[in-house]
Amino acid sequence: MSSRASPEPAALADAYRAACRLELAALKPGNVHRHAEGHGMTVADFAASAEVSAAPLTAPGRTVGERVLSAARATHAAVGLNTNLGILLLAAPLLAAAEDAAGAGLRAALAAVLDRLTVADSVLVYEAIRLANPAGLGQVAEADVAAPTQLDLGRAMALAAGRDRIARQYVTAYADVLDFGLERLAEAHAAGASPEWATTYAYMSFLAAFPDSHVARKRGAAAAEAVRKEAAALGTTAHEAVDQAPLLAFDRALKSRGINPGTSADLTVTSLLAHAIADILPLAAMNYVARKR
Repeated sequence: MSSRASPEPAALADAYRAACRLELAALKPGNVHRHAEGHGMTVADFAASAEVSAAPLTAPGRTVGERVLSAARATHAAVGLNTNLGILLLAAPLLAAAEDAAGAGLRAALAAVLDRLTVADSVLVYEAIRLANPAGLGQVAEADVAAPTQLDLGRAMALAAGRDRIARQYVTAYADVLDFGLERLAEAHAAGASPEWATTYAYMSFLAAFPDSHVARKRGAAAAEAVRKEAAALGTTAHEAVDQAPLLAFDRALKSRGINPGTSADLTVTSLLAHAIADILPLAAMNYVARKR
């Protein structure tokens, strides 16, 4: 157990911005990045969104719902687009947990944050979702964001976990991030890859391992599985690629079909954020990093 003091909000805000910037710098087929924009959005839109959402997400003592809604409002005012809803939903609990992680370790602190989610959190998060108005949201029988809710946010996310991988993180204590995502980043770093390539490798690993739930929501499960198979067939390795032409071709192909694997990108940003928090809380790393092999 670490005796270090909690990190300063400014340090967490810097870690969040750095994760967002790195994700934008990396080649991520189908998503927006510095190599190619798309889907009516620009790198500048995402950079501005990261800048204005950093302070609301890291305001000390705020609940998860307060962080998400205030960051969503700041984003909407700055760019008027749904650039980062998934990132906000994933970053808010992680950053809230980071305030207490110096003593308990990030995993334990995150589990505690997720355990104490309330109905008030649901109300605020539902408002944020309605403000962002993500494409393909549709209607569901229970916990529909268009209707009033009496469920705490954890229960609401549990109802969506089977169809949405972001919601799934709330009920698995971020297993995809703290185990799978951090492990992929560690593999790339051990192979000597640049930060940008480590990010690309993590993104492609998510895309190849799991059908992207953003694609599934907009295009259906079959389309998401087809994209997963295409990503897996590329065989992206942890070692930095000299020839990135296959990934750039895949990027063009996905964008020509209007396909944006947004959930894979959101999980990648969150993995980068978790990795950045590890640098702030090195003594908590044993409770924090990917599971041992």
